Amino acid sequence: MRLFAGLIALVVLSGCTVKGTATWPGARLNAGLLTAADFPRGVQFDKIVEPPGGEGSGDGPPAMISEPAGCSDGLTRVIAASAERGPGSAAKYSVAYDGARIVMTVLTSTLDLDQLDATATRCARYETFFDRSSPAIPVTTTKLPPPRPGALTYRQTLRLQGRDSSVYLAFENVGDSAMFGMAFPTPNPDIPAKGSLPQTFLDVIAKQADRLRRG
Repeated sequence: MRLFAGLIALVVLSGCTVKGTATWPGARLNAGLLTAADFPRGVQFDKIVEPPGGEGSGDGPPAMISEPAGCSDGLTRVIAASAERGPGSAAKYSVAYDGARIVMTVLTSTLDLDQLDATATRCARYETFFDRSSPAIPVTTTKLPPPRPGALTYRQTLRLQGRDSSVYLAFENVGDSAMFGMAFPTPNPDIPAKGSLPQTFLDVIAKQADRLRRG
């Protein structure tokens, strides 16, 4: 789905998802990550393993055209400019409820939160296009009250064929590490655990931030 191409690149949904036991790169990441045991029974927890190249390698989907220019992948580019590369620099997982799917990334480097906020502000309202001949798709980026001092949270909404579709974003530095996440409203009655947005997302990022502080 190219509508959220720049955002999806943040969480690297093209990575393969595996269930069960896996070896995370680096003891520091291992100590700082939430696991399936940190979530209520019925929540679907999956570890995400990136293919060779990893985040920022240029292997993701191309950014959609936007006006102002650079808004469709602006947050992705800020992250790519500040995040470290290589083994042990990042780890990802997803948690799914009936009503919400959340993808979290934990980094062993910090993010440029000022630049992320400046980009979100510049792109508070923009239009994006499948191609130059297609109709404009309006997108709004709304800053939400921060759950903790220094954290950034946003709701990003696009309007397509008269219907709104939203995702939630969060960015936070914790010591010399960082985390960012994305949440989708995803109904799935096969999952017994219920979730709602943005509250379930805020609960997960608070728990992950606490684990990083203690890790």
